[in-house]
Amino acid sequence: MAQTEFSENMTRDEKRAASGLAAIFGLRMLGMFLILPVFALYAEDLPGGQDHTLVGLALGIYGLTQAILMIPFGMASDRMGRKKVIIFGLIIFALGSFLAASATDIYWTIIGRALQGAGAVSAAVTAMLADLTREEHRTKAMAIIGSTIGLTFAISLVAGPALNQAIGVPGIFALTGILALAAIWVIRNWVPDPAATHFHADAQANPARLGDVLRNGQLARLDFGIFALHAAQMAMFVVVPVALKNAGLAVDHHWAVYLPVLLGSFVLMVPAIIYGEKRGRMKPVFIGAVALMLLSLLALSLGLAHFWVIVWALFAYFVAFNLLEASLPSLISKLAPASAKGTAMGVYNTAQALGLFFGGFFGGWLAQHHGYPAVFVFCVALMAVWLLASFSMVAPPAIKTRMFRVGIMPADQAALLKAQLAGVSGVVEVAVLAEEGVAMLKVSVRGWDEPAARRLLGVA
Repeated sequence: MAQTEFSENMTRDEKRAASGLAAIFGLRMLGMFLILPVFALYAEDLPGGQDHTLVGLALGIYGLTQAILMIPFGMASDRMGRKKVIIFGLIIFALGSFLAASATDIYWTIIGRALQGAGAVSAAVTAMLADLTREEHRTKAMAIIGSTIGLTFAISLVAGPALNQAIGVPGIFALTGILALAAIWVIRNWVPDPAATHFHADAQANPARLGDVLRNGQLARLDFGIFALHAAQMAMFVVVPVALKNAGLAVDHHWAVYLPVLLGSFVLMVPAIIYGEKRGRMKPVFIGAVALMLLSLLALSLGLAHFWVIVWALFAYFVAFNLLEASLPSLISKLAPASAKGTAMGVYNTAQALGLFFGGFFGGWLAQHHGYPAVFVFCVALMAVWLLASFSMVAPPAIKTRMFRVGIMPADQAALLKAQLAGVSGVVEVAVLAEEGVAMLKVSVRGWDEPAARRLLGVA
């Protein structure tokens, strides 16, 4: 087998690709998140905005259009080119943003939000990242994007109220459109062009593997988890801004709650994840986070009239939310079949988007017909189901994924290489994708015989 050059460091083009595509995710998600802490209050003054069902629909409908179009956009990018599809999606997103900015009632706002979600470029962006990074650096590049999304969410909760005071929600929507146009500049001028575009099993959904993924009970638990997590999040933001205002805090000062709550939650979240990963205790840490979220939502359902109850409940909620949001993708990667990781992530991302829609719409309906506490009772019920499902989750193995390019080869040669690699000490699972020329290994974090694997793979 031909020797393949290996470098521990990302190349300049790989760094540009990772930073540029992370910026596109960040610019797009910043626009989606900025309105969360202020939209429910803004909608009160819109014609039709007194109906909480419509407010919740406006918040969540982008998740529905995103869920419907996310995987098709990724598949279209295989045939039409990554940059063309991403630019097209960003244009749709920008049009939706400008439409929402100019909306004179809640109905046009809903249409604008639906158009925002229709610019569902995340799968195409992920596929392009796979085109532009070598297999051994793919996980690192994906982590850059994941951390960007998390940071964007935190910034949005703090910046949203301040921007609302300065430019109002229509101004935030217009800013969102401008950010989308800035993202088009980034994709055209900063992100390198892929030398070749092809399917990547680790980063893209394969329709032929959907059945395997959907029948996997362990993955189904995690998919329900991300659905419940984001349904509860969107339902909360139908109520929490109004509750803070009713408790006596002016909307332009809501950042003073979100900032310390988020900073404190990050401080507690990081040690919990390190402990769970290092000690092989992720399952109890995970279950504890779901239980903490349930208790925080229960406290919100009972204490909406009390400012400090809201603050401390939000603190507990965000500790749990950040921990679960950070650990769920890692669990998907560990529990999904190596050859179907991209498909598993596609289903997971679709479940997340559907959760945003369901939580916004149903949370708004409950607020309209049964009052604000009912929204949190609904969220508590979601967490209770998730908690029960989590007890039967298998303990995630202490493994990490390593990928190597081995060159396209005949199926029988790939089968022989797979059998040889499976015998290497510390290798837990192997997939050799003959048509892609890639070997994917799940290996023990406690150590594995990497030199022996490299000799078999022909990696220098």
